This record gives sequence, C-alpha cells and structure tokens, in this order.
Amino acid sequence: MVVPHHATGARLARHRLAAELAEVVSPTVLADLVAVLAELVGNAVRHADPLPGGVVRVAWRLRTTPDGAQLRLRVTDGGAAAGPRMRPADPDAADGRGLHIVSGLASRWGVERDGLGQSVWADFDPVPDRSGLVAAG
Repeated sequence: MVVPHHATGARLARHRLAAELAEVVSPTVLADLVAVLAELVGNAVRHADPLPGGVVRVAWRLRTTPDGAQLRLRVTDGGAAAGPRMRPADPDAADGRGLHIVSGLASRWGVERDGLGQSVWADFDPVPDRSGLVAAG
C-alpha cells in the first residue's frame, strides 16, 4: 500500500495492518507488528524524502519457512542523506528510541538501498497464530 509522506501515513498503515492480520496472528504479536510499523513509517516521514507523488510505500508478507511462519514488514521511502541507524538514547531525550524498539521487537531488521530510495525492513519469526501455535502460512 502507499500512504502519504505525512504523520497520517503511519495511522493509515497501522489500521490496515491490524485489519488484515487480526484473524491470523495473536493479539500480542499484532501489537508488536503495529508498533514496529508505526516506528518505521514515522521514521520515514521524519527523516527521509518521499517517493515520487509524496508517498511512502508500506508492505508486509507472511510466508512459510523451514522454521515456521515468518512475517516481514517493509517501508520504502525516497531516502535520506544519512541512513537509519541506532543511536544512544539519553533517558531524558524526547526521541531517539525508535530503532531500539524495532530491534527489541523484531527478530532482525535492516536497510536496502536502490536507485529509487531506501527500504527498511523488519522480520518476525516464528509468528504465532491466533491459537498461540506457529502459523503454517
């Protein structure tokens, strides 16, 4: 999906993700997915340029792996002079914790760059389904 390169983009992405995955993953996992997606879209809006058309592209994919189900979130923007990086967050700082949250909730995360911009992705695996078992894909 594409969302505006604006604070409302994170809200639209969160609601769509929650609606599509509410019957698939457990509420606890869904809360983690929504939190990470909000951080990634929020960072794209605050720190990166938009894609053509003033948008950010948001995607997710649930797939089966030999170890169980894996879900990948991906947020693509127009890139920035400096790529995403974790930085020390002073306890009194108003911001700077976003990628620490992503790192703490996701199994792993990373950045890919191409000629159009950059994508920040976060993987979750294995992903428990609504019954508490690992989703079969």
